[in-house]
Amino acid sequence: MPTKYAGTETLELKTVLITGANTGLGKETARDLAKRGGRIIMACRNLEKGEATRKEIVEETKNEDVVVQELDLASFESIQNFAKKFNETETRLDILINNAGVMACPKTLTKDGLEMQIGTNHFGHFLLTNLLLDKLKACSPSRIVILSSMAHAFASIKWDDINSDKKYGDWAAYGQSKLANILHCLELSNRLKGTGVTVNSVHPGGVNTDLQRHTNRGIFKLLKPLSKLFFKTPVDGAQTTLYCALSPDLEEVSGKYFVDCKEKAPSRRGQSEADAKRLWELTEEIIQQKLSGAGGPGASGDASGDNAAGTEGAATDDVAGAAATAAQ
Repeated sequence: MPTKYAGTETLELKTVLITGANTGLGKETARDLAKRGGRIIMACRNLEKGEATRKEIVEETKNEDVVVQELDLASFESIQNFAKKFNETETRLDILINNAGVMACPKTLTKDGLEMQIGTNHFGHFLLTNLLLDKLKACSPSRIVILSSMAHAFASIKWDDINSDKKYGDWAAYGQSKLANILHCLELSNRLKGTGVTVNSVHPGGVNTDLQRHTNRGIFKLLKPLSKLFFKTPVDGAQTTLYCALSPDLEEVSGKYFVDCKEKAPSRRGQSEADAKRLWELTEEIIQQKLSGAGGPGASGDASGDNAAGTEGAATDDVAGAAATAAQ
């Protein structure tokens, strides 16, 4: 039987932000947390789907303080706009859940010219998290939950080709992005020591959600009818996220990896402090390059230059300031 989180914690007077909350794991996480009270902010790329989900959750939970805000994690401009508005209008951020993701898609690029999986799953959440750290610190004790995957165990960071410009494999790129999530968690936990903000990563398990929409081919297409027998439901898949977001047992636990509501050691590569620091510095460098219009991986595409236009000075200052905040 799938592990269930049985905690009864309430969220009155607290604010939770969940990325990708209009479907799948994010939707069920939002639904559960809305039942516990508090303000639930669903950060979604598709506002139409997000609003439909919001109405469904409000009707079921009777929590009227559930809102949808636009966020495209494949666009640094969208992330900056979202964070600016959030920091100006929201008084609290107690729990940040980096849930949104892309899995095993054909090779496409973000609006900034990054490979879609590493760009969305890692770079987008990296920038968002850093831009919201001051709010999290002001509300400490607070928590960050990063959704990763067991796929990280079969991956490595391609230090000379992190953007898969030389060679692209859909599952290799996905695994790299999930390993990046775990390394991000590890380094961020080191930088947040003493702040009252904790960060942990989770593997939700194999879950039957829209995330698998790009895997409906080859042997995966043949196995699709059997998926209900081997995959968790979104409700079951959300349990470890809820555990890391709510459990009193984890008040001072940070930088760890959880599976089925239990701490588990990540892969050897996922435990490398040196790689975590190296990835942080590389990520920061690439984001700064993109936002300043200086290029970086994938710079041959038009999206990078267009997205950077008119944002150069403020954008670069945002990244540098946020990085400094994380180090304090």
